[in-house]
Amino acid sequence: MHIKESAKKAVDDNYSHYTPVAGYMDLREAVCTKLKRDNNLDYKPENIIVSTGAKQSIANLVMATVGKGDEVIIPTPYWVTYSEIVKLCEGVPVLVNTTLENGFKITPAQLEAAITPKTKLFMFSSPNNPNGTVYSKAELTGLAEVFKKHPGIFIMSDEIYEYINFVGKHEIIAQFDFLKDQVVIINGLSKGYAMTGYRLGYIAGNADLVKGCEKIQGQMTSATNAVTQRAAITALLSDLKPTQEMVEEFERRKKRVEVLLSAIPGIKCAMPDGAFYMFPDVSYYFGKSDGEEVIKDADDLCMYLLNKAHVSTVTGRAFGQPKFIRISFANSMEKIEEAYKRITAAFAKLK
Repeated sequence: MHIKESAKKAVDDNYSHYTPVAGYMDLREAVCTKLKRDNNLDYKPENIIVSTGAKQSIANLVMATVGKGDEVIIPTPYWVTYSEIVKLCEGVPVLVNTTLENGFKITPAQLEAAITPKTKLFMFSSPNNPNGTVYSKAELTGLAEVFKKHPGIFIMSDEIYEYINFVGKHEIIAQFDFLKDQVVIINGLSKGYAMTGYRLGYIAGNADLVKGCEKIQGQMTSATNAVTQRAAITALLSDLKPTQEMVEEFERRKKRVEVLLSAIPGIKCAMPDGAFYMFPDVSYYFGKSDGEEVIKDADDLCMYLLNKAHVSTVTGRAFGQPKFIRISFANSMEKIEEAYKRITAAFAKLK
Protein backbone atom coordinates (compact mmCIF):
# COMPACT_ATOMS: atom_id res chain seq x y z
CA MET A 1 0.00 0.00 0.00
CA HIS A 2 2.80 2.46 0.87
CA ILE A 3 4.36 1.91 -2.56
CA LYS A 4 1.03 2.52 -4.31
CA GLU A 5 0.57 5.75 -2.35
CA SER A 6 4.03 6.87 -3.41
CA ALA A 7 3.15 6.24 -7.07
CA LYS A 8 -0.11 8.18 -6.70
CA LYS A 9 1.72 11.08 -5.09
CA ALA A 10 4.23 11.13 -7.94
CA VAL A 11 1.37 11.54 -10.41
CA ASP A 12 -0.14 14.33 -8.31
CA ASP A 13 3.27 15.99 -8.04
CA ASN A 14 3.52 16.03 -11.83
CA TYR A 15 6.38 13.59 -12.30
CA SER A 16 5.58 13.39 -15.99
CA HIS A 17 8.73 14.70 -17.64
CA TYR A 18 11.89 13.13 -19.03
CA THR A 19 14.27 11.87 -16.38
CA PRO A 20 18.06 11.31 -16.39
CA VAL A 21 18.93 8.25 -18.47
CA ALA A 22 20.64 6.51 -15.56
CA GLY A 23 17.78 7.33 -13.17
CA TYR A 24 17.05 10.02 -10.62
CA MET A 25 20.00 10.70 -8.35
CA ASP A 26 17.98 10.02 -5.20
CA LEU A 27 16.87 6.68 -6.64
CA ARG A 28 20.44 5.65 -7.38
CA GLU A 29 21.33 6.71 -3.85
CA ALA A 30 18.47 4.53 -2.58
CA VAL A 31 19.92 1.56 -4.48
CA CYS A 32 23.28 2.22 -2.81
CA THR A 33 21.55 2.33 0.58
CA LYS A 34 19.84 -0.99 -0.12
CA LEU A 35 23.10 -2.64 -1.20
CA LYS A 36 24.83 -1.48 1.98
CA ARG A 37 21.92 -2.43 4.25
CA ASP A 38 21.20 -5.88 2.78
CA ASN A 39 24.52 -6.94 1.26
CA ASN A 40 27.19 -4.87 3.06
CA LEU A 41 28.41 -3.55 -0.29
CA ASP A 42 29.68 -0.02 -0.86
CA TYR A 43 28.61 1.63 -4.11
CA LYS A 44 28.19 5.21 -5.24
CA PRO A 45 25.51 6.59 -7.59
CA GLU A 46 28.00 6.52 -10.48
CA ASN A 47 28.07 2.72 -10.06
CA ILE A 48 24.29 2.48 -10.61
CA ILE A 49 22.06 2.63 -13.67
CA VAL A 50 18.31 2.14 -13.53
CA SER A 51 16.53 0.45 -16.44
CA THR A 52 13.07 -0.63 -17.58
CA GLY A 53 13.18 -3.96 -15.81
CA ALA A 54 16.04 -6.33 -14.98
CA LYS A 55 15.76 -7.77 -18.49
CA GLN A 56 16.87 -4.45 -19.97
CA SER A 57 19.66 -4.30 -17.40
CA ILE A 58 20.89 -7.67 -18.63
CA ALA A 59 20.63 -6.57 -22.26
CA ASN A 60 22.60 -3.40 -21.49
CA LEU A 61 25.33 -5.43 -19.84
CA VAL A 62 25.66 -7.95 -22.65
CA MET A 63 25.65 -5.25 -25.34
CA ALA A 64 28.35 -3.36 -23.43
CA THR A 65 30.66 -6.36 -22.96
CA VAL A 66 30.08 -8.96 -25.69
CA GLY A 67 31.08 -8.72 -29.33
CA LYS A 68 30.98 -11.05 -32.29
CA GLY A 69 32.52 -14.41 -31.41
CA ASP A 70 32.99 -13.65 -27.71
CA GLU A 71 32.08 -16.51 -25.39
CA VAL A 72 29.67 -16.30 -22.48
CA ILE A 73 29.58 -19.10 -19.89
CA ILE A 74 26.06 -19.96 -18.70
CA PRO A 75 25.40 -22.86 -16.28
CA THR A 76 22.22 -24.80 -17.05
CA PRO A 77 19.45 -24.45 -16.17
CA TYR A 78 19.31 -20.71 -16.80
CA TRP A 79 16.68 -18.07 -17.37
CA VAL A 80 15.68 -18.32 -21.01
CA THR A 81 16.69 -14.78 -21.94
CA TYR A 82 20.37 -15.14 -21.07
CA SER A 83 21.40 -17.16 -24.10
CA GLU A 84 19.12 -15.29 -26.50
CA ILE A 85 20.54 -11.87 -25.59
CA VAL A 86 24.04 -13.27 -26.08
CA LYS A 87 23.05 -14.52 -29.55
CA LEU A 88 21.53 -11.15 -30.43
CA CYS A 89 24.92 -9.60 -29.68
CA GLU A 90 26.61 -12.23 -31.91
CA GLY A 91 28.23 -13.83 -28.89
CA VAL A 92 28.55 -17.56 -28.30
CA PRO A 93 26.70 -19.09 -25.34
CA VAL A 94 28.85 -21.76 -23.67
CA LEU A 95 26.36 -23.90 -21.76
CA VAL A 96 27.79 -25.83 -18.82
CA ASN A 97 25.51 -28.66 -17.80
CA THR A 98 24.72 -29.07 -14.11
CA THR A 99 22.75 -31.98 -12.73
CA LEU A 100 19.99 -32.76 -10.27
CA GLU A 101 22.49 -34.88 -8.35
CA ASN A 102 24.87 -31.96 -7.71
CA GLY A 103 22.08 -29.52 -6.87
CA PHE A 104 22.25 -27.80 -10.27
CA LYS A 105 25.37 -25.88 -9.26
CA ILE A 106 28.43 -25.32 -11.41
CA THR A 107 31.64 -26.46 -9.75
CA PRO A 108 34.96 -24.57 -9.81
CA ALA A 109 36.42 -27.37 -11.94
CA GLN A 110 33.60 -27.06 -14.49
CA LEU A 111 34.04 -23.29 -14.56
CA GLU A 112 37.79 -23.49 -15.09
CA ALA A 113 37.35 -26.03 -17.88
CA ALA A 114 34.88 -23.77 -19.71
CA ILE A 115 37.09 -20.67 -19.71
CA THR A 116 38.99 -19.87 -22.90
CA PRO A 117 40.80 -16.77 -24.19
CA LYS A 118 37.48 -15.78 -25.80
CA THR A 119 35.49 -15.78 -22.54
CA LYS A 120 34.08 -12.33 -21.77
CA LEU A 121 31.18 -12.96 -19.38
CA PHE A 122 29.74 -15.45 -16.90
CA MET A 123 25.97 -15.31 -16.27
CA PHE A 124 24.18 -16.90 -13.33
CA SER A 125 21.43 -16.33 -10.77
CA SER A 126 21.02 -17.28 -7.11
CA PRO A 127 18.30 -18.07 -6.20
CA ASN A 128 17.94 -19.59 -9.63
CA ASN A 129 15.09 -19.42 -12.10
CA PRO A 130 13.86 -22.10 -12.98
CA ASN A 131 14.83 -24.39 -10.09
CA GLY A 132 15.36 -22.34 -6.93
CA THR A 133 19.01 -23.34 -6.43
CA VAL A 134 20.81 -21.12 -3.89
CA TYR A 135 24.60 -20.92 -3.74
CA SER A 136 26.24 -20.96 -0.29
CA LYS A 137 29.16 -18.73 0.67
CA ALA A 138 31.52 -21.71 0.44
CA GLU A 139 30.33 -22.52 -3.07
CA LEU A 140 30.68 -18.91 -4.19
CA THR A 141 34.16 -18.79 -2.64
CA GLY A 142 35.21 -21.68 -4.86
CA LEU A 143 33.97 -19.90 -7.99
CA ALA A 144 35.51 -16.60 -6.87
CA GLU A 145 38.95 -18.19 -6.61
CA VAL A 146 38.68 -19.26 -10.24
CA PHE A 147 37.61 -15.81 -11.39
CA LYS A 148 40.47 -14.27 -9.41
CA LYS A 149 42.82 -15.90 -11.94
CA HIS A 150 40.86 -14.41 -14.86
CA PRO A 151 40.41 -10.66 -14.17
CA GLY A 152 39.24 -9.95 -17.72
CA ILE A 153 35.98 -11.88 -17.27
CA PHE A 154 32.86 -10.05 -16.12
CA ILE A 155 30.51 -11.89 -13.75
CA MET A 156 26.78 -11.20 -14.02
CA SER A 157 25.18 -11.88 -10.65
CA ASP A 158 21.41 -11.93 -11.16
CA GLU A 159 19.90 -11.19 -7.74
CA ILE A 160 16.25 -10.72 -8.74
CA TYR A 161 15.04 -13.50 -6.37
CA GLU A 162 17.31 -12.35 -3.53
CA TYR A 163 14.57 -12.01 -0.90
CA ILE A 164 12.74 -15.23 -1.80
CA ASN A 165 15.18 -17.43 0.05
CA PHE A 166 14.11 -20.29 2.33
CA VAL A 167 17.53 -21.25 3.74
CA GLY A 168 18.75 -18.17 5.59
CA LYS A 169 21.22 -15.41 4.76
CA HIS A 170 21.54 -14.49 1.12
CA GLU A 171 25.11 -14.73 -0.16
CA ILE A 172 26.37 -12.68 -3.09
CA ILE A 173 29.53 -13.15 -5.14
CA ALA A 174 30.18 -9.38 -5.05
CA GLN A 175 31.15 -9.75 -1.35
CA PHE A 176 34.68 -10.71 -2.41
CA ASP A 177 36.62 -7.46 -2.66
CA PHE A 178 39.06 -8.79 -5.24
CA LEU A 179 36.13 -9.27 -7.66
CA LYS A 180 34.58 -5.83 -7.16
CA ASP A 181 35.38 -4.57 -10.67
CA GLN A 182 34.40 -7.85 -12.31
CA VAL A 183 31.00 -8.42 -10.72
CA VAL A 184 27.94 -6.76 -12.23
CA ILE A 185 24.88 -7.02 -10.00
CA ILE A 186 21.49 -7.25 -11.67
CA ASN A 187 18.43 -6.67 -9.49
CA GLY A 188 15.02 -5.04 -9.56
CA LEU A 189 11.61 -4.75 -7.97
CA SER A 190 9.55 -7.41 -9.72
CA LYS A 191 10.02 -10.39 -7.42
CA GLY A 192 11.00 -9.12 -3.98
CA TYR A 193 8.41 -6.35 -3.98
CA ALA A 194 5.76 -7.96 -6.24
CA MET A 195 6.05 -4.99 -8.61
CA THR A 196 6.29 -6.80 -11.95
CA GLY A 197 4.24 -4.25 -13.87
CA TYR A 198 6.18 -1.27 -12.60
CA ARG A 199 9.16 -2.35 -14.74
CA LEU A 200 12.26 -1.28 -12.91
CA GLY A 201 15.62 -3.02 -12.73
CA TYR A 202 19.12 -1.82 -12.02
CA ILE A 203 22.79 -2.55 -12.49
CA ALA A 204 25.47 -2.05 -9.86
CA GLY A 205 29.01 -2.35 -11.11
CA ASN A 206 32.22 -0.81 -12.37
CA ALA A 207 31.65 2.91 -13.08
CA ASP A 208 33.15 2.74 -16.58
CA LEU A 209 30.94 -0.21 -17.50
CA VAL A 210 27.88 1.56 -16.09
CA LYS A 211 28.72 4.61 -18.21
CA GLY A 212 28.82 2.36 -21.28
CA CYS A 213 25.44 0.91 -20.37
CA GLU A 214 24.08 4.42 -19.99
CA LYS A 215 25.19 5.31 -23.51
CA ILE A 216 23.49 2.21 -24.89
CA GLN A 217 20.30 2.80 -22.94
CA GLY A 218 20.24 6.43 -24.09
CA GLN A 219 19.86 5.21 -27.66
CA MET A 220 17.29 2.52 -26.83
CA THR A 221 14.65 3.45 -24.27
CA SER A 222 16.24 6.44 -22.58
CA ALA A 223 15.08 6.55 -18.94
CA THR A 224 12.68 4.45 -16.88
CA ASN A 225 9.35 6.18 -16.33
CA ALA A 226 9.28 8.84 -13.65
CA VAL A 227 6.36 7.56 -11.56
CA THR A 228 7.91 4.10 -11.21
CA GLN A 229 11.19 5.66 -10.11
CA ARG A 230 9.49 7.60 -7.29
CA ALA A 231 7.66 4.47 -6.15
CA ALA A 232 10.95 2.53 -6.30
CA ILE A 233 12.58 4.90 -3.82
CA THR A 234 9.81 4.13 -1.35
CA ALA A 235 10.12 0.39 -1.95
CA LEU A 236 13.89 0.30 -1.52
CA LEU A 237 14.00 2.40 1.64
CA SER A 238 10.94 1.05 3.44
CA ASP A 239 10.56 -1.72 6.01
CA LEU A 240 10.88 -5.18 4.44
CA LYS A 241 8.13 -6.67 6.60
CA PRO A 242 5.63 -6.98 3.68
CA THR A 243 8.29 -8.82 1.67
CA GLN A 244 9.06 -11.11 4.59
CA GLU A 245 5.37 -11.93 4.97
CA MET A 246 5.18 -12.70 1.26
CA VAL A 247 8.16 -15.05 1.52
CA GLU A 248 6.56 -16.84 4.48
CA GLU A 249 3.50 -17.47 2.31
CA PHE A 250 5.67 -18.75 -0.53
CA GLU A 251 7.36 -21.14 1.89
CA ARG A 252 3.97 -22.41 3.06
CA ARG A 253 2.98 -23.10 -0.55
CA LYS A 254 6.34 -24.70 -1.28
CA LYS A 255 5.93 -27.20 1.55
CA ARG A 256 2.49 -28.14 0.29
CA VAL A 257 3.68 -28.48 -3.31
CA GLU A 258 6.55 -30.71 -2.20
CA VAL A 259 3.96 -33.13 -0.80
CA LEU A 260 1.73 -32.95 -3.87
CA LEU A 261 4.55 -33.37 -6.36
CA SER A 262 6.27 -36.22 -4.50
CA ALA A 263 3.03 -38.22 -4.67
CA ILE A 264 3.25 -38.44 -8.48
CA PRO A 265 5.00 -41.68 -9.59
CA GLY A 266 8.22 -41.38 -11.57
CA ILE A 267 8.90 -37.75 -10.71
CA LYS A 268 12.36 -36.73 -9.47
CA CYS A 269 12.78 -33.23 -8.08
CA ALA A 270 15.29 -31.27 -6.01
CA MET A 271 13.28 -29.14 -3.63
CA PRO A 272 13.97 -25.42 -4.12
CA ASP A 273 15.87 -23.32 -1.59
CA GLY A 274 14.56 -20.10 -3.12
CA ALA A 275 12.34 -18.51 -5.80
CA PHE A 276 8.88 -20.00 -6.42
CA TYR A 277 9.30 -22.84 -8.89
CA MET A 278 9.44 -26.62 -8.89
CA PHE A 279 11.69 -28.10 -11.58
CA PRO A 280 11.00 -31.84 -11.77
CA ASP A 281 12.67 -34.42 -14.00
CA VAL A 282 9.75 -35.84 -16.00
CA SER A 283 11.71 -38.10 -18.36
CA TYR A 284 10.01 -41.15 -16.81
CA TYR A 285 6.96 -40.22 -18.89
CA PHE A 286 8.76 -39.87 -22.22
CA GLY A 287 7.46 -42.50 -24.62
CA LYS A 288 4.22 -43.00 -22.68
CA SER A 289 0.74 -42.31 -24.02
CA ASP A 290 -2.78 -41.58 -22.81
CA GLY A 291 -4.13 -43.53 -25.78
CA GLU A 292 -4.45 -40.45 -27.95
CA GLU A 293 -0.99 -38.93 -28.05
CA VAL A 294 2.57 -40.06 -27.30
CA ILE A 295 4.78 -37.92 -25.07
CA LYS A 296 8.10 -37.72 -26.85
CA ASP A 297 9.75 -35.02 -24.73
CA ALA A 298 9.18 -32.20 -22.24
CA ASP A 299 7.70 -29.98 -24.95
CA ASP A 300 5.02 -32.59 -25.63
CA LEU A 301 4.37 -33.06 -21.93
CA CYS A 302 3.83 -29.33 -21.37
CA MET A 303 1.36 -29.22 -24.25
CA TYR A 304 -0.35 -32.36 -22.92
CA LEU A 305 -0.79 -30.75 -19.47
CA LEU A 306 -2.06 -27.57 -21.10
CA ASN A 307 -4.57 -29.30 -23.40
CA LYS A 308 -5.73 -32.10 -21.12
CA ALA A 309 -5.32 -30.67 -17.60
CA HIS A 310 -5.56 -26.98 -18.55
CA VAL A 311 -2.47 -26.23 -16.47
CA SER A 312 0.36 -24.12 -17.86
CA THR A 313 3.96 -25.26 -17.34
CA VAL A 314 7.23 -24.47 -19.15
CA THR A 315 9.45 -26.97 -20.93
CA GLY A 316 12.90 -27.44 -19.49
CA ARG A 317 14.36 -27.25 -22.98
CA ALA A 318 13.88 -23.48 -22.79
CA PHE A 319 16.16 -23.44 -19.74
CA GLY A 320 18.81 -25.77 -21.14
CA GLN A 321 17.56 -28.91 -19.32
CA PRO A 322 15.35 -30.92 -21.72
CA LYS A 323 14.31 -33.65 -19.24
CA PHE A 324 12.60 -31.19 -16.92
CA ILE A 325 9.58 -28.88 -16.73
CA ARG A 326 9.04 -25.77 -14.62
CA ILE A 327 5.93 -25.43 -12.46
CA SER A 328 5.32 -22.18 -10.58
CA PHE A 329 3.74 -21.94 -7.14
CA ALA A 330 3.26 -18.17 -7.34
CA ASN A 331 -0.50 -18.54 -7.02
CA SER A 332 -3.12 -18.98 -4.33
CA MET A 333 -3.18 -22.20 -2.31
CA GLU A 334 -6.66 -22.90 -3.62
CA LYS A 335 -5.51 -22.75 -7.24
CA ILE A 336 -2.37 -24.74 -6.46
CA GLU A 337 -4.46 -27.55 -4.96
CA GLU A 338 -6.71 -27.61 -8.02
CA ALA A 339 -3.77 -27.49 -10.43
CA TYR A 340 -2.02 -30.45 -8.82
CA LYS A 341 -5.25 -32.41 -8.72
CA ARG A 342 -5.46 -31.98 -12.49
CA ILE A 343 -1.73 -32.62 -13.04
CA THR A 344 -1.84 -35.83 -10.99
CA ALA A 345 -4.86 -37.10 -12.91
CA ALA A 346 -3.22 -36.28 -16.26
CA PHE A 347 0.01 -38.11 -15.36
CA ALA A 348 -2.01 -41.14 -14.20
CA LYS A 349 -3.40 -41.54 -17.72
CA LEU A 350 0.05 -41.93 -19.25
CA LYS A 351 0.94 -45.60 -19.65
